Amino acid sequence: MTLTFDSLRPPCPHMDDTHAEWRRSVRGFVDKEIMPFVDEWEEAGRIPRDLFKKAKTAGLLGIGYPTEYGGEGTEFDRFHGIVTSEELARIGAGGISSALMIHGIGLPPIMALGSEEMKTEIGRAVLSGEKQISLGITEPSAGSDVAQLKTKAVKDGNGWRVNGSKTYITGGMTSKWLTTAVRTGGEGMGGISLLLIDLESDGVSRTELPKQGWWASDTATIHFDDVFVPAENLIGEQDKGFYGIMANFNGERLGMAAQAAASARVCAEEAAAWAQERKTFGKRLADHQVIRHKLASMAQRIWATTTMLDTYAWHVQNGNTPVAELAMLKVQATETLEFCAREAMQILGGAGFIRGHRVERIYREVRVMAIGGGSEEIMRDLAARQLSV
Repeated sequence: MTLTFDSLRPPCPHMDDTHAEWRRSVRGFVDKEIMPFVDEWEEAGRIPRDLFKKAKTAGLLGIGYPTEYGGEGTEFDRFHGIVTSEELARIGAGGISSALMIHGIGLPPIMALGSEEMKTEIGRAVLSGEKQISLGITEPSAGSDVAQLKTKAVKDGNGWRVNGSKTYITGGMTSKWLTTAVRTGGEGMGGISLLLIDLESDGVSRTELPKQGWWASDTATIHFDDVFVPAENLIGEQDKGFYGIMANFNGERLGMAAQAAASARVCAEEAAAWAQERKTFGKRLADHQVIRHKLASMAQRIWATTTMLDTYAWHVQNGNTPVAELAMLKVQATETLEFCAREAMQILGGAGFIRGHRVERIYREVRVMAIGGGSEEIMRDLAARQLSV
């Protein structure tokens, strides 16, 4: 058995011919429209705007969203989403997929909780590829501890006045809208609401943040100085936004786990191919026992993690909310990624250290995967509390 991206994915009993066909479609789009330009876009720090339109035409932007709001339809399930995450991870440049698919965390709260007018206007603009929407939760003083956020919204006539800031916002420099967590009530989780903020409003300013990885996606700190937000831009009920945020996090963690596990497969594929070609001390790297053991350990972790991913994706698809399990899955997947990225770099040696190599890029992106969407420490503590430990 040759270790390749495809062979490293264990069979999934919940996937059928529709998932295989979707994989072929996404892979064709990625190979034609993205792979030849990865290095160019990484160095530029942006993906081109026309990529969004191409992704719309390919059905990528609207997967799982209702057709009346510009989507491709809701017959797509969680496993079609996992296929999407996996095929985008093949790029080996997480910034491209995070920039292209940032609406995947910014738009769901609107679709779940927003007014009909909001869903129609924002959904169609975003899913057509015309505009972007990002998610604004993290603040300079509050990251995973969402209940402590400080950005404040105060009633002002027929709207709100917002003051504060959000940071580490993917797409923050280029998005039109921000689904924003604000404090409209007292302290703690009970005083949080969600507002849709137009980032072209008076009083909004943005500061771009240079990063270790994900170069092709722009990341920003966004400041709100007495920004007026119309009353109709409230997403869901006032002071009940915390629960919408938590529901959104579960979907984000599932997607990140799929991306991390697939990125680990990229690392193993690259390392295995190199080990077949590279010779040291008169024989191939793959003929050295220590290298074979490294590759076997990578495969072991990838298969275990992907099986775990499929199990909990099935639970989510069937209406369950396995909070503890999703938290542990996210940790499992990012630890697998970290292990495989390290071992692949060791096998590749100097070749993996050169800019432009998939493993080099993935290695730089390990930390954002381990921290974003809930750090390993927060995830373990969340799981422990859910399990009454």
